[in-house]
Amino acid sequence: MNTVSARRIILVFLIHAIAQGGMFARIPDFQSGLQLSEAELGLALLGQPAGAILCFMIASQVVERIGTRLVILTTIPLMALTLVLMALAPSLPLLWLGFAVFGGVFAISNIAVNVEADRVEAALGTRIMNTCHGVWSVGLLASSLVATAMRGAGIAPAMHFALVLVPVLAGIVLVALPMRSAPPRPHAGTGKAPRIALPTGMTLLLVGYAFGSALLEGGLRNWSVIFMRDSFVAPEWVDTLTLPAFMAAQSTGRLLADRAVTRWGPVRLARGLGLTALAGLLLVIFSPNLVVALLGFFLIGAGVCVSFPLSTSAAARLGDRPASQNVAALTMSQQILLLGTPAVLGWIATAASIRVTFAVMLPPLLLAIYLARYLEPKR
Repeated sequence: MNTVSARRIILVFLIHAIAQGGMFARIPDFQSGLQLSEAELGLALLGQPAGAILCFMIASQVVERIGTRLVILTTIPLMALTLVLMALAPSLPLLWLGFAVFGGVFAISNIAVNVEADRVEAALGTRIMNTCHGVWSVGLLASSLVATAMRGAGIAPAMHFALVLVPVLAGIVLVALPMRSAPPRPHAGTGKAPRIALPTGMTLLLVGYAFGSALLEGGLRNWSVIFMRDSFVAPEWVDTLTLPAFMAAQSTGRLLADRAVTRWGPVRLARGLGLTALAGLLLVIFSPNLVVALLGFFLIGAGVCVSFPLSTSAAARLGDRPASQNVAALTMSQQILLLGTPAVLGWIATAASIRVTFAVMLPPLLLAIYLARYLEPKR
């Protein structure tokens, strides 16, 4: 195992992000193409978490049985192909099915790339997980910008996703096909693995750490533009700057985080960045103008940047059973917890105000800062 393996898995994360094709930027086209109401579109979108949660349950079995390399070679192109089929769906049930298949394939590929990154880390003795996720964030931002440009140019979603499929296939052939799977981490688990990767006590503590940041990130993606629109008087394009500010800070933080983890350790870094996210959230809640609010969203992006990579690494390093089981259990539990949060946050925004919606995210973030103590595995 050498640095070539590290470069390959980092590029695989990039391809994985590109394979998503900026899908969320084309959701309005799915709606208009099938003439769906908001309620019908919401029903279709539920297919993705439903498919993801079901497949997270069996993802560990799939990865352990056929190996990370084969999973990567098959699921990432299939994810991009599914987008083409979704764009051609002639009815609501088939669109729901497309979202479900996409969510399921994403779930299995997500476990495979993260487990492989952890195995490469273990083999090299060098942290690369945060860099992998940083490159993934850059790829997701780039694919979102391309999707916005495609939509602005009037290119149909099916054609857009078909064009995305070309670099995804080329990248898989050039990067993933020659790669060799890294050896699994040693673990104390014995006997036949369970069919469903259920969380243990330690993985639940890691879920508690990751949940605060995940809730904050999801809330920001869904509600930050509405926050700016309802709180300040500014052009519409200014309102949308919250997402680029957040994603730029998150991507930069992840790309720099591996050196910081090596220098300060995961616990100190997680707590420091958690306090950064806390400061950003307070700035947003009490922001007197849009400049302060944008600064707050930028600080939130920097503060939550390492939450998922660090919790994933910590779960993979527990050593009580195969890393894929702990990573799958962690991710599945987090997805289940987040399933109903958009509706809850929307109800709070309607019943109280958009600032109160962000204020209710303070307790989970404070809990995350406390539970960061469990990111350092016991030797």
